[in-house]
Amino acid sequence: MGHSHKKHEKDTKGWETTKVVGDGHAGKLNKKVYEAELARLQTELVHLQRWIRAKGLKVVVIFEGRDAAGKGGSIKRITQRLNPRICRVVALNKPTEKERTQWYFQRYVAHLPAAGEMVIFDRSWYNRAGVERVMGFCSEEEYIEFLRSCPEFERMLVRSGIILIKYWFSVSPEEQERRFQDRLQDTTKRWKLSDMDIEGRMRWIEYSKAKDGMFAHTDIKQAPWFVVEADNKRKARLNCISHLLSRIPYEEIVPDEITFPQRPDEGGYTRPPLEDQTFVPERY
Repeated sequence: MGHSHKKHEKDTKGWETTKVVGDGHAGKLNKKVYEAELARLQTELVHLQRWIRAKGLKVVVIFEGRDAAGKGGSIKRITQRLNPRICRVVALNKPTEKERTQWYFQRYVAHLPAAGEMVIFDRSWYNRAGVERVMGFCSEEEYIEFLRSCPEFERMLVRSGIILIKYWFSVSPEEQERRFQDRLQDTTKRWKLSDMDIEGRMRWIEYSKAKDGMFAHTDIKQAPWFVVEADNKRKARLNCISHLLSRIPYEEIVPDEITFPQRPDEGGYTRPPLEDQTFVPERY
């Protein structure tokens, strides 16, 4: 049986210009308002997911930005209600010795979507224009070649039918420092701090220059950069999700109704003795 379509309705201003009223304090967003709006947007993401699957779309979303800019938190809210078989996250480790000898984009190509998939890159091939450039992990020749070949590579992806969306999460040095200190004090967040984070903290200007150079060469018409103001995490998440929804025209696909048949009887089944099984202690 086929699904029925219901036209996806946006308000007259569209996703990008919709404003959510905060709690009256400058820069803050009321938690209840945030949670209600997040739930609404996540429902729309489910509709988008069905559309991507039904229409065989291939979507790539890139998340880049400084350490502690809030990329991971936004990705988590996007994927929270989605099917991981349709929407998957790619977060690659540093390249192996073998991968270093390959064409630079090769290990990323292996993770590109098939029809009906959305792939989110939690950092991407732009590592070469960022951390590798600043930390000296690539040569000057490799860096220049990346800036030349990246726009060509992305135009090729778009021509192949991939919808490519790129986000840069922009955070101030003061807010980044506050988040670093929070991670330092919170044992559940200490894993987020790495040697690269600590080293990068001391190279703010170098990262700024690297980002400016990256934008100058790769902010192309076919795959522009979209900057997310990320000092306020709640606003950044809502703004990013609403913008993502606006970039892919979709309609709500109403799923077929499901009717559960009556369960069959046990047919003489006898459960083995409970003492033969090991149960988790009921401590709560």
